[in-house]
Amino acid sequence: MLLLKQALLQLKNPDRAILMARYFKTGKGEYAEGDIFIGLSNPQVHELVKTYWKSIKDAEIQELIDDQIHELRLAGLLVLVAQFAKASSSRQQEIVAFYLKNVQQINNWDLVDSSCYKILGKFLLDKDRQILYDLAASGHLWSERIAVVSTLAFIKNGQFSDIFQLAERFISHPHDLMHKACGWMLREVGKKDELALDEFLNEHYAKMPRTMLRYAIEKMDENKRLGYLRQ
Repeated sequence: MLLLKQALLQLKNPDRAILMARYFKTGKGEYAEGDIFIGLSNPQVHELVKTYWKSIKDAEIQELIDDQIHELRLAGLLVLVAQFAKASSSRQQEIVAFYLKNVQQINNWDLVDSSCYKILGKFLLDKDRQILYDLAASGHLWSERIAVVSTLAFIKNGQFSDIFQLAERFISHPHDLMHKACGWMLREVGKKDELALDEFLNEHYAKMPRTMLRYAIEKMDENKRLGYLRQ
């Protein structure tokens, strides 16, 4: 058995796994229906990935990402993140292709959020970004969230146009996980350039879902934040 997988399984915590299954909405009809947890914390997974990531090959990463256990899929994605950060440009391109091939397995918000902007977002910083719009148009919740959260890499570099286009696109999205993702990214814009966020909000806040708006204005001055909420 892969050493990383073995180490992860040895840390399983059945009591915590029950709580995590509830938190991540694994019940019938919920967004992560049927997902399996073994009760590992994110720091536990991160710490083990730090130990093993350098020696893990693509076939072994695939084994982790294909696993029915949530924490093993997370570990596989974190290995990709670690390898991408140290990779040559050609290897980074391979990792991005590998990542996109496995979108169906990146099937919960924490898996998306811990990986996409560190791989796909960083890769696209100086490249055409059509792939994000293809993901956004897929009708697949996790692909849509990947499109939005990947823009965090751009936002950190002062580039806001893509998140503004995507947030506008998803104003009418039916799922609050997309409202939260868009609101989070808009909040990150505000940290870099509050005037840019103000311009977007002034045009769109009246039709934004309340969750998206609340996330977007969370760090604003209290009076300004309340002003948006009261209008």
